[in-house]
Amino acid sequence: MEGYGLSETSPVTHFNVIFGKRINGSIGIPCPDTDAMILSAETGEEADVHEVGELVVKGPQVMKGYWNMPEETERVLSKDGWLLTGDMAYMDEEGFFYIVDRKKDMIIASGYNIYPREVEEVLYEHPDVQEAAVLGVDPYRGETVKAYVVAKKGKTLNKKDLDRHCRRFLAAYKVPHIYEIRDELPKTTVGKILKRSLLEEEKNKKVNGDAPAVGQADGK
Repeated sequence: MEGYGLSETSPVTHFNVIFGKRINGSIGIPCPDTDAMILSAETGEEADVHEVGELVVKGPQVMKGYWNMPEETERVLSKDGWLLTGDMAYMDEEGFFYIVDRKKDMIIASGYNIYPREVEEVLYEHPDVQEAAVLGVDPYRGETVKAYVVAKKGKTLNKKDLDRHCRRFLAAYKVPHIYEIRDELPKTTVGKILKRSLLEEEKNKKVNGDAPAVGQADGK
């Protein structure tokens, strides 16, 4: 069975059932005795069907709190037991849940909410892209969408080609303004791309005064 959960939920809150309806791309339905809902980013109340908001869960598997960290606990756990997961998600009319992205990774550019995962999935559809990571950068204009990409072995990439590809599948405001083509991306020991390392690089560029102009790529 495929399950979804967090360290704070020991370990799952949702799953796709063995016998019954399963939907590709969905994390499934809540486990028995587990409540889940989506909180609207606009109102803080329960969101409408298909409206993206933060997934919150409540059940016997939810932690009682972080050990000796009362302030951290208060930030994510309500007095009546609802846990803020930090994941942006939505629920369909049948009660199936779908993860969109991490809340902390969301980019706000020109008043629009942009989810890096959506842009990354489009980049991965490019036949020559091996890896991709998308962040909100650029200290001069507020957040701007930037894509870091690695080409497949024996292939080459250029900014114009990537831009054309993204514009085919994304709304204009979601298309990256900056492309940086690299030989590799920083990763954890288990192979997960370390976005915080990329953010640190961007901060260092800001300090050193060499942040790239919007639209700058690899020069190709």
